[in-house]
Amino acid sequence: MNRLRELWDGRATYGGWLTLPGTVSAEIVGRAGYDWVCIDTQHGLIGYDLMVPMLQALTAAGSATFVRVAWNEPATIMKTLDAGAEGVIVPMVNTVEQARAAVGACRYAPKGYRSWGPIRPRLLDPSYSVDSAQEVVCAVMCETVEAIGNLDRILEVPGIDAVFVGPNDLAVSMGIRGSSYAGENPEHRAAMERIGAACGARGITAGIMCGSPEVAQQWRGLGFRMLAIESDARLLARGAESDAHRCRELEAATSPR
Repeated sequence: MNRLRELWDGRATYGGWLTLPGTVSAEIVGRAGYDWVCIDTQHGLIGYDLMVPMLQALTAAGSATFVRVAWNEPATIMKTLDAGAEGVIVPMVNTVEQARAAVGACRYAPKGYRSWGPIRPRLLDPSYSVDSAQEVVCAVMCETVEAIGNLDRILEVPGIDAVFVGPNDLAVSMGIRGSSYAGENPEHRAAMERIGAACGARGITAGIMCGSPEVAQQWRGLGFRMLAIESDARLLARGAESDAHRCRELEAATSPR
């Protein structure tokens, strides 16, 4: 069974998120203790040529791997899976047709139309086959008003393993400002809760970007099991800013008056 599916079996999982290009940062996050790590090629500063060695670094670190692809485009999804990602997160899936396209690119016939050529998967596992490859995880992102309106029909598409909420894009689509991952705006929060409840009713994993361990526990309590904690870029920025600020505080406290 795909490791991601095993991880989701009855419990919440916590994920790291890579947006900065580099194999060393991938290795660091891969060894940090998360259940899985996602390489973000949509908004991250990462192209395909660097995504592959970053996947290799995560594999060496023992991490289960997602890639958020740049767009719902068949060749992009197929190349990402051929590079060894154990699952893909497909952005901006707003309609049933788009959901079917995402699933189809992840599955070999008769379940889809993925083309055979799994270079890294067969290096990692010589027994990798059409049948075992059907276990790759297809997660679609519902992050617009249109997607919310089509949610029930999207969730009926066979082969969707998870729905990942993009809180920021959803807020923008709803015309809401100032509501973060926690969903301070009641309408924003209600929309995200609706996605979680609809997924739970169908046995589909619900995922969301959280921004902190505390917010992750909020969403875990509402049934979300695929919890992305924070990006490497934001963690680095916060850590650097905190240390720089603390240096100034300590200097001020110990300097002669």
